[in-house]
Amino acid sequence: MELPISAVLIGAGRRGLQIYGNYALRFKNKLNFVAIAEPIKTRRVKFAYLHGIPSNRCYKSWEDLFSEDKLADVAFICTQDQMHTDPCLLALEKGYHVLLEKPMAHRLEDCIKIVKKVEETGKILGVSHVLRYTGFFSTIYEIIQKGLLGDIINITHRENVMWYHYAHSYVRGPWANADKSSPMILTKCCHDLDLLYYMVGSLPKKISSFGNLIHFKSENAPKGAPEFCLDGCPIKDKCLYYAPRTYIDIIPQIQMIEKSDNKFLKILGRLRKNHVNFLTYISKIIPLFKELRYYGDFPIYYLYTDQKEDYSDEVKVRILKKSPYGRCVYKCDNNVVDHQVVNIEFENGVTANLTMNGFSEQEGRTLRIDGTKATLKGEFHISGEKIFYYDHFSGKEKLVYKKKLTRESGEYGVGDFELLNAYIDSLISKEKTQPLTNARECLESHLMAFAANESRIKGTVIDMDEFRKKSNNL
Repeated sequence: MELPISAVLIGAGRRGLQIYGNYALRFKNKLNFVAIAEPIKTRRVKFAYLHGIPSNRCYKSWEDLFSEDKLADVAFICTQDQMHTDPCLLALEKGYHVLLEKPMAHRLEDCIKIVKKVEETGKILGVSHVLRYTGFFSTIYEIIQKGLLGDIINITHRENVMWYHYAHSYVRGPWANADKSSPMILTKCCHDLDLLYYMVGSLPKKISSFGNLIHFKSENAPKGAPEFCLDGCPIKDKCLYYAPRTYIDIIPQIQMIEKSDNKFLKILGRLRKNHVNFLTYISKIIPLFKELRYYGDFPIYYLYTDQKEDYSDEVKVRILKKSPYGRCVYKCDNNVVDHQVVNIEFENGVTANLTMNGFSEQEGRTLRIDGTKATLKGEFHISGEKIFYYDHFSGKEKLVYKKKLTRESGEYGVGDFELLNAYIDSLISKEKTQPLTNARECLESHLMAFAANESRIKGTVIDMDEFRKKSNNL
């Protein structure tokens, strides 16, 4: 296979359009999209325009695209979780290599089907466990591999979901109901379970888990609260989750900027927060300020399905009056947990625990790794990243990694492009046959998630050998 790799895109949402699409536009010598399947017309047309895709290669569904003869080297599958399995299996059968969004599938039996199909066809499957490729976690892995921590004894890892993110995605959004999507521990934390498996370098032996939904319930709704925030909420000036605070005033983004150590972005944040009228005026002249005034990045773009991407306040108000994202958070159909802990014993004796909660003041991960020689502490926040190394013998502390918040930081610390570089390298390299996040390895993190969910529901400790044997028979 030669560069540029040719590809088809299934699903032009956030990941497909803004991540993989932007990579192809920036690195035209590496990746070229030749077809698009997307049911929402505005997204389909926009992606086709950006990538010069002719109208006869624009499809409303993946079924239509795959009814054609094989069109490219790779299929990028970026549909919702519950829509991964069928297009992935068909793509593999038709001879495509596949880059698949995480989680692989929302049911364990479907994950097994995908892995077996990959091994049957001999195609290369990459799964977007992007955190392995970030500078932050690559640095931690290198420290572990060099033996600087000694033997790892214990890892404490936290997935801190900021309050607005949890409400957006897991109360109002598409991952709110496990019956329609996936268990929270799979949807949000398969990244984290993959990292634990990766860092420890051993199979999990036993897993136990606890968690539930406490806050986002109908009984916690304020008295007189309407179904939609903009229908006259009596506590709109006091409610943390009042929809316009998130989607129009962008309070969460301003708070993250305020916590960063990037002085320039802090100035912009204060400008957006305290001088909106002035910002409105200068945004007519300077494009950078227009982007700040009429913010359209995460989570705003989820409001726009088949509407024109007009990010004015007036349009956002109209959308919020009828959009799922304008609903009162106490009157949604959500049932996924808003906090969960997972305890893991690995076969090499290392213990680890993962804590996920949806009420954090910052978005990101924090972790502590204790070894026989040293302790490592890490902060992987959108507002900035730091890794500290504490040597037991000398008693000295050292800052070994630091990264400031930038406009390009994003949720995954710019690891997406590194993931794509590695995946493309696995396609063209004669030495590499599978990417770092390959099918069989990724299955292990998914098994951990499903085992944790079963433990939480049944109140039992899961023996992973038995769980794997049972799973292989699915």
